[in-house]
Amino acid sequence: MHVHVNAAASLDGKLSSRRREQVKISGDDDFDRVDEIRAAADAVAVGVGTVLADDPHLALDDPDLVAAREDRGDPPHPARVVADSRARTPTDARILDDAATAYVLVSEAAPDARREALESAGAELVVAGAERVSLPDAFDALESRGVERLMVEGGGELIFSLFEAGLVDELTLYVGSMVIGGRDAPTLADGEGFVADFPRLSLRGVERVDDGVLLTYDC
Repeated sequence: MHVHVNAAASLDGKLSSRRREQVKISGDDDFDRVDEIRAAADAVAVGVGTVLADDPHLALDDPDLVAAREDRGDPPHPARVVADSRARTPTDARILDDAATAYVLVSEAAPDARREALESAGAELVVAGAERVSLPDAFDALESRGVERLMVEGGGELIFSLFEAGLVDELTLYVGSMVIGGRDAPTLADGEGFVADFPRLSLRGVERVDDGVLLTYDC
């Protein structure tokens, strides 16, 4: 599986403010670029924190991209994936609508009642890991279901976990011309952080987009 992490951050590396509300960091050109990456993916993933904060839909906005997917025999929209160890995804979350398949990755510790509620709401559960989702095992399960290209849109906890597990193949980072600040504001890679064996990336491209810079890395 090819895992492509895409994110937008402020100059000081923040994905959002300390309130963890959605902040517009990039512009229309970058939004179009993100939609194209989604269209090329088999599935789009986020962490449960992103679902709880933003209630994203993760579907394509451009009808031409939808038509192109259908022309090549793919579903209109990529599948949606949520990494959610304790099955906290709300049953009325937008990602659980019938626009595309919704996979929720849970651990064995997820309460049975929550699992049943999510399945009743239309989610397809992938159980991997004891207390927390084992991302390598979960991704193997997704790959067996036909997910060969996975786009990851955040948040910082999930992105850190992916780097920690050595699962990231490509990173595109839009750096917007703004400062958000705040010691409690989410960053590109949250989690416990690294103290040694820091992941090293190879810069492949630099491009001006809107009023910011797009950085492309091989991982």
